[in-house]
Amino acid sequence: MTIALPLIEEQLKLERDQISQGLKCLTDNTIKLENKSYASATVYGIASIDSLLPLVVKRIKDTNLRIHKGHTGVAFKEIHNNLDSLEPLAAAAIACKVTFDKVFSFKEGSNYATNVCDSIGHAVEDECHIRHYENVCPGLLETLKKNYWHKSIGTQQKVVVIRTLINRYDVEHWKPWGRSIRVKLGGWLLDCIMESSGWFYRQPIREGRKTTVYVLPSPEFLDIKDEVIANAELFSPLTWPMLVPPKDWTNNEPGGYMLNEVMLGHDLVRRGDSHRIQGETPLDFLNKIQKVGYKLNPFIVEIARFLQEKGVEVGKFLPIIHYQLPPKPPNIAEDKDARKAYRRRAAEVLNKQSQQVRRSCRTRMTMKAVDKFEGREFFVPWSFDYRGRGYPIPAFLTVQDTDFGKSLIRFSNESPVTHDAHKWLAFQVATTYGLDKATWDERQQWVKDNVSLITRVAQDPIDNLPDWEGAEEPWCFAASCDEYYHCVILKDRETTGLCVSTDATCSGLQILAGLARDKRTAQLVNVLPSDRPQDAYQVVADKSKSNIPEILHEYWDRKCVKRTVMTIPYNAKPFSNRSYIRDALLEKGIEIDKDDLTITVAAVRDAMHEVVPGPMAVMKWIETEVAKSIKRGAQQLEWTTPSGFIVVQRLMKKKVETIDLKLLGRCRLSVATDDGPHVDRTRHKAATAPNLIHSLDASLLHLSVKRFDAPIALIHDSVLSRATDMSLLATIVRETYMHLFAENDFLTDFAHQIGAETDPPIIGDLEPKSVIDSTYFFC
Repeated sequence: MTIALPLIEEQLKLERDQISQGLKCLTDNTIKLENKSYASATVYGIASIDSLLPLVVKRIKDTNLRIHKGHTGVAFKEIHNNLDSLEPLAAAAIACKVTFDKVFSFKEGSNYATNVCDSIGHAVEDECHIRHYENVCPGLLETLKKNYWHKSIGTQQKVVVIRTLINRYDVEHWKPWGRSIRVKLGGWLLDCIMESSGWFYRQPIREGRKTTVYVLPSPEFLDIKDEVIANAELFSPLTWPMLVPPKDWTNNEPGGYMLNEVMLGHDLVRRGDSHRIQGETPLDFLNKIQKVGYKLNPFIVEIARFLQEKGVEVGKFLPIIHYQLPPKPPNIAEDKDARKAYRRRAAEVLNKQSQQVRRSCRTRMTMKAVDKFEGREFFVPWSFDYRGRGYPIPAFLTVQDTDFGKSLIRFSNESPVTHDAHKWLAFQVATTYGLDKATWDERQQWVKDNVSLITRVAQDPIDNLPDWEGAEEPWCFAASCDEYYHCVILKDRETTGLCVSTDATCSGLQILAGLARDKRTAQLVNVLPSDRPQDAYQVVADKSKSNIPEILHEYWDRKCVKRTVMTIPYNAKPFSNRSYIRDALLEKGIEIDKDDLTITVAAVRDAMHEVVPGPMAVMKWIETEVAKSIKRGAQQLEWTTPSGFIVVQRLMKKKVETIDLKLLGRCRLSVATDDGPHVDRTRHKAATAPNLIHSLDASLLHLSVKRFDAPIALIHDSVLSRATDMSLLATIVRETYMHLFAENDFLTDFAHQIGAETDPPIIGDLEPKSVIDSTYFFC
């Protein structure tokens, strides 16, 4: 494929712009955060606090130990009275965050020592304040948080709102510490940070007749800060699609972006061993899907621009909605109550506006990409994860985007509209509307029965918005209606470039059925031919029903067990099963108590052993043999898939403490306090079966793409192609599955690769060649 020199030069300019824009975004974001006194959220703040926390925690623990032994020291009385119930990691996290925020803020006086100490003490008091309410009125606090917490901007407003509301009730109110105690406690925590790290120091500076003490970063820390930012710059370039086909990946040179070798920003295998030599087939697969060209769908672009301008949300399309501030009352200056009421109303509007900006971020970035690539053919660079699955490097305008993002793109190399293409376009219309569990004939019939609906959406999607906004995938459904209307109904479009998608049925169970040669499971997950799609979820629901509490019988269906059945092949344990089943029942308005939930989870897991015995036995065998392998001294697990991709699974133990902060950012903060040299056997046992499945479904697609000579895209274990080619692609995928498990006993091969001591549990009654005739294997 010859590429015109001007196009290459344009791509190089685009990549240089990506680098410069990425650096600018990094710099602007850092300055913006420092301006807002949020330096703890900068790249250097996050990295530094992560390494600083264990040191500060140790210092706080040492002081607590001295206090409990009866020793005396500076602020020991205040520490004992006010911080005894606050775990050291919580105190350290708050103190580190506030110190970075204040010291690196551009605000005048922010880094005065007294201001830093008072701010640390204030933040710690706010945390203790909310915890006090959790102890004295947990139910009331939970209700107020549910109704008001997420509507408030910033930690201080959250505290003020909750305190104001709780003060209206007859509960034990919080007794404020006072500035002197806050400064004393904040000063002690600041000393812990300075003495354990050497990163900050107090500096008295004479200013006229007054001496002011500042908290300043040490030269040692400034060197660390510069190094962290320099490393971040390597990964800061923006990731857009490309105007030319990406560079081929090899085992010796990086591929993807033309300047990737200079940027060193993207590896062939993410989080993998960069020195590992991968097989020829995986590399050919990656380079092949990178050469697929795309273009924007003008029908969807036009709808999106109109809805963006009007501020209308549809599905995952979330434009900014602008809220007007309420009018000020004429007596606001002299009427205190009117002024207070206005401020409350205005705060509510500003809070809603702030939430809109956050929610709309992805949509705004996507529309920015649309502006950049409208009217152009573009390509998407890909790379592997460490299991061999392919992932696009850009975050926008790829098939692995949201429903809205996917609907924006179509294959640039279109194919003639054949009679077979008519059927696949109808399939795509019905599937995206929500008939993904219906038979092939039912989907085709639904389209025939809804020609008027499809026509309305295609002809006037704005005025007929209610016809499509409630579909399962509204944007992809609208794109499908447009393509079907012009290709099949009106017939004024002779070629099609719509991305038609087919998906595996319970791919985890499909892979495990092949490994175990388990005919019973294979039948349930559409590996074997049948008149209509098989429903493993319903079978498990029916099998478990007699063993669950009778009160749940009338509500018990496939939806109650779906997520559990889906995730058990990926080693989901009873704890996560509980939340899936509880959430499914809550959607039906049913609350289940703890004991009944335990019985229900056990019933579903027992049903899985009866319904899919082969996969359950394979997973148990993998756990057992992996544990033995680690016990024998293995530092990592490694296996080569049938396509030649080498999977390296290395999981080391870390000592982790978890705290539940009520105010600062994410509720849960896990901090690695020690990187041990020991292999994490528990994580290996839990991760190996899922990773083996992922590596095999990736291998299935590596081998399938090798035989397919038409545009193709992938979403994990799903495949997308033009409607004209989908029948051929579906046949190739089925044949590849057959060859993968009929000509290879991969489970035995895997056993040899990990040094298993026992033979794998292979049932052996499945003949994989039967999959050739399965209509619903990929559907």
